[in-house]
Amino acid sequence: MEEIGRRLTILSKPLLIIITGLPCTGKTMLGRKLAAELGLPFVHKDGIKEILFENLGWKDREWSKKLGWASIDLLYYFIGVQLAAGRSCIVESNFKAEFANLEFLALQQKYDFDPFQVVCKTEGKILYRRFKERSESGERHPGHVDYLNYDEFKSTLLEGGWEPLDIGGKVLEVDTTDFQAIDYKSLLRAIGVPIKAG
Repeated sequence: MEEIGRRLTILSKPLLIIITGLPCTGKTMLGRKLAAELGLPFVHKDGIKEILFENLGWKDREWSKKLGWASIDLLYYFIGVQLAAGRSCIVESNFKAEFANLEFLALQQKYDFDPFQVVCKTEGKILYRRFKERSESGERHPGHVDYLNYDEFKSTLLEGGWEPLDIGGKVLEVDTTDFQAIDYKSLLRAIGVPIKAG
């Protein structure tokens, strides 16, 4: 797939694949798989946030939120670096339209790129269960203090998903209730990657 990655990076304008959705909808998993398939750089908010935890420490929910906002600022910085070089890339976060629309539109004014949104949605009860299981698994970085977020996130998680960002470009909604049922070939076709038969 390295050849596909090279082809995507030399398009007339770069392609920015934006993976968004609520926590635990499988955004990072999906982003890593697409990055491997397409040979594109992949940057995600929690990856940045956990580096900040390791360097600056962690404590309570307010500190986690503060580093979350810093992570988003760095995420947009890295997106800009890629776009300035004319490179396609994949980004992932739980982008909130009230903030992210303006950020991406500003990037579009500065760098001409084609946005492609992948909006992950999951049945609400399953999403809330995943959130709790992830928190209690011991695999999640402790700096996220997810166990303090159950009440804060419950009503939002039970909605199952958010609406796409209003930034133009193509939008594809992906049901991630069953990870095994995700049709990656159709997703790659929608992005514009030719898929060989077989």
